[in-house]
Order: sequence, then structure tokens, then C-alpha cells
Amino acid sequence: MKYYYTAVLEKIEDGSGYYARVPDLKGCVTSGRDIHDAIAQITDAANGWLVVAEDEGLAVPTATPQKDIEIATNALMTLIEADTILYRANTETRAVRKNVSLPAWMARLADKLNINCSKVLQDGLLALFNEHSF
Repeated sequence: MKYYYTAVLEKIEDGSGYYARVPDLKGCVTSGRDIHDAIAQITDAANGWLVVAEDEGLAVPTATPQKDIEIATNALMTLIEADTILYRANTETRAVRKNVSLPAWMARLADKLNINCSKVLQDGLLALFNEHSF
């Protein structure tokens, strides 16, 4: 699922980087050595936050319009995109065995043609996930 949130960036007092937070995601806070790193880090943190919320069945907050977000005068705002399907694909790479049933003729033909049924199922499910919003 794709989500869009505003991240707030503030320079660290000693000049060593930036603090970053997503006000709509309680506790979603990190830092980076520069603006680009801070944006990458907060995007990763937001993805992690949202994956946990999805897995635990927690409510996912709607994004607050930027005009309604109060920030310090020296802070910056940026829009970030979190894609939990892509995040899961990149981070949850361990294989899980699932038993599926096929008609005998289909299994024989797949074997004869050297078709990897697991790969076909993965590709089909990924295409389905990319077509729909969950």
C-alpha cells in the first residue's frame, strides 16, 4: 500500500545533521547526517511504522495537510512516499513454505515444462498486489 505523509526536518544544534519526524505517525522519529540522508531515514522509519500498523491491524492515520502542521521557524517540510509492499519485498526476503493444490494434469505439465510453480505464484500475487489498494 502506498502512503504519503509530511516529514519535518530540523537542523541538529551542533550542526551534525538533521532530526526528522512524521507528525502523523506517533513516535516516528530519526535523524540523518544531511538533508538527503534524513529524508531517506525518515522514509524508512515511516515504512517500518506502517508495516507494523498493517500487521497489527492498527489504524493508519490520514495525512494532515501541510498548511495545518505547525513547525519551528528553522524547520523544513517535505513530502515522503511510503510503499509497504515494496518495503516488505526488500526487507522480508525469507521464504515461507505454503502448500498449494493443483490438478494432477497441471502439475505434470508444469514439471514437464520445467515451470517453477512457486515463482509463478509469487509473480501473480505481486501483480495482484500492485493492481489493488489494500
